[in-house]
Amino acid sequence: MKTVLRLIAFAAIFLVVGSAHGQMERPVQTFKSSKGPIKVTPVYHASMVIEAGGKVIVVDPAKPAVFTGLPQADLILVTDIHGDHMDTALIASESKAGTEIIAPPAVVKTVTTASPLANGEKKTWGDWTIEAVPMYNLTRGPEAGKFFHDKGRGNGYILTYGGTRIYISGDTEGIPEMRALKNIDVAFICMNLPYTMTPEEAADAVKAFHPKIAIPYHSGTSDTTAFQKALAGTGIEVRLLNWYPKA
Repeated sequence: MKTVLRLIAFAAIFLVVGSAHGQMERPVQTFKSSKGPIKVTPVYHASMVIEAGGKVIVVDPAKPAVFTGLPQADLILVTDIHGDHMDTALIASESKAGTEIIAPPAVVKTVTTASPLANGEKKTWGDWTIEAVPMYNLTRGPEAGKFFHDKGRGNGYILTYGGTRIYISGDTEGIPEMRALKNIDVAFICMNLPYTMTPEEAADAVKAFHPKIAIPYHSGTSDTTAFQKALAGTGIEVRLLNWYPKA
């Protein structure tokens, strides 16, 4: 009997340690809604998994993101045509029977099984509302007269569940449409040069629409602490997560 108890105790310790290790690897965030908790798991760069009400949404599954140990998607959202957002192989591996895919029309040209949702359009999916919002460059591009992200090509998304509104910026600068957002509870904000914004520019845009919580993502080598410092004293909670776990 004592041997059995020791084995049970050892297993419990192993699970706790393993859980703690998993938390370090994947800093899961939980947000409240009137329908129950919303769990968001950062995976890599722009890839994340959102779970609520028994449903799973995967955003921008793209290499080198590793989804081992995470559930496959009931819904996949893709923001843009670039390889760090649109990856047909990972879209396939994260899909199962009945998985739906929502993407901008430019993505649907490649991911032909996706349903198109253009800037300004809205769709109800179960208990979720999915809104496609603009994401684009104002000034930055590969050369004069060209932008890394053209207006109307890609989608940011506002996801609403149980009254809680989550904004995923996609690749964008601090565009007027972002600054005009209302009632955002959680904002995932991109920042990386030369393609999107500096941390300071991102903070300036966030101040304009004042979400309750702001989380840098798609940040590359950007100094996310500069984003945090720029928002100090605003009442906006900034959470810095590890989007680039080491193998």
